[in-house]
Amino acid sequence: MTETNSVIEQAARDSWGRLLAYLSARSRDVAAAEDALSDAFQGALETWPRIGIPEKPEAWLLVVARRKLLDRTRHIRVHEEATPALIALTDRAWQMADSPELFPDERLKLLFVCAHPAIDEAARTPLMLQVLLGLDAARIASAFLVKPAAIGQRLSRAKTKIRVAGLRFELPSASDLPGRLDAVLEAIYAAYGSGWDDVAGADQRRKGLAKESIDLGRLLLQLMPGEPEVHGLLALMLHCEARRDARRSESGAYIPLSEQDVTRWSSAMTKEAEQLLGRAAQFGRIGHFQLEAAIQSAHAHRAQTGHTDWEAIALMYGGLVAIAPTIGAMVGHAAAVAESRSAEAGWALLEEIPIQSVEAYQPYWALTAHLLKRMQRFDEARTAYTRAIGLCEDSAMRAFLRQQAC
Repeated sequence: MTETNSVIEQAARDSWGRLLAYLSARSRDVAAAEDALSDAFQGALETWPRIGIPEKPEAWLLVVARRKLLDRTRHIRVHEEATPALIALTDRAWQMADSPELFPDERLKLLFVCAHPAIDEAARTPLMLQVLLGLDAARIASAFLVKPAAIGQRLSRAKTKIRVAGLRFELPSASDLPGRLDAVLEAIYAAYGSGWDDVAGADQRRKGLAKESIDLGRLLLQLMPGEPEVHGLLALMLHCEARRDARRSESGAYIPLSEQDVTRWSSAMTKEAEQLLGRAAQFGRIGHFQLEAAIQSAHAHRAQTGHTDWEAIALMYGGLVAIAPTIGAMVGHAAAVAESRSAEAGWALLEEIPIQSVEAYQPYWALTAHLLKRMQRFDEARTAYTRAIGLCEDSAMRAFLRQQAC
């Protein structure tokens, strides 16, 4: 890969969300801002090899995207008053090129705009994942266990709603923030999960997503320090991130959580996560992110005690299922019960999950295979392992599952 391509990819990973937030806030048209930014990156691929890499790549991209927006505005003859505004904003982009800070970080503004009550609730989180974090419809559909076409339709309708309704690109009033918070939290965590799943860093679109999500969590905490679920989300991500280096052996082999070397866990991240969880508890308002963080905290205690309290984890998963009965929570509950009690008890919980809701959910099939093997139902286990392997995108995990299936 050339140096130019590397710089462009780095700019895409580091700045896509901030650039798009800034462009969308000024143009009030998310789809147009996306198109303009994509054209700017395409322009960089075509021109930078000839003219050299600009001293400030982000500023160059912002200026070009601004020009693309202006050209589009003139071409389609939108409201006449929009043209002078876009010209002024383009001039501002040139000024920013000489500024030590290219542009303010407006990602949270765009997140809260996407959570506007006028936008269909089912589209809010997917919209954030696409426009702010650059995930495509297929990746978003996978996270939500729906078909890509359905997600595509939701996204298209949501962007049209923002443009036609002229939704304001600014933070809502303090009284409105809590009502939009859940969707913002879900989007940040879904983005983190996408980055977490790509542990090998093979997917350039997701590289850096985990770090960016944690950064957004910190920004959100600054904005809303009185919300316990914000503390809980950041604690959850930090607990998971603390174990990143332990998930692979030196040869790249997958290592499950129960077999990880605790000395490779980040004690600094774990300590920060525990502090955040402690602060969240002081509010006396439990939520599912706090419970998920508490579950990860129980796993983290193995570094001090040498064992995992599976009964406590099973109880917390039971509480999580009660307040947020997601497929992931139900599968996690079954796994914890299987460890704390018996494979049969865990299997009974798995059988309660409607099969049509987990047809493409890889963790369900991996756990199903594991429990069937423990119950010595080997033919069924092999079938489930085949399903789990087929749904797994990570080569190291596929190798691990093949080994388990033998």
